[in-house]
Amino acid sequence: MRRHLWKIILLLALILSLFVYFRYYWVFGTGAKSGELNFVVHKGYLFKTYEGKMIQTGIRSQAGSFQSLEFLFSVEDPAVARTLMANSGNQFNLHYREYKGALPWRGMSVFVVDSIISMEKVNR
Repeated sequence: MRRHLWKIILLLALILSLFVYFRYYWVFGTGAKSGELNFVVHKGYLFKTYEGKMIQTGIRSQAGSFQSLEFLFSVEDPAVARTLMANSGNQFNLHYREYKGALPWRGMSVFVVDSIISMEKVNR
């Protein structure tokens, strides 16, 4: 009886481990987004993370109103976050990784920016 109990516990632990891996650590997709960087902030209660928003060109219609396209993202690398913070309002092309779930120490978004592909200064 004890032997079967240990097998069941090990099987459940394996299933739980696989679920956590695929939900929070497996990269679901990668890509690039471009647009005007609106802001990047360093915030959080227990885990301080970098969170940002980029406004993409174009508009979308939703229930009779028009909205701009927004890309909400998190940034893990402090160096990338500092560069983004110093250049808010400029045009960026950002590379990101997409996960199926967000982790509090990684950020609030499932989209995690890992590098800056290009930046174009906007003259105002």
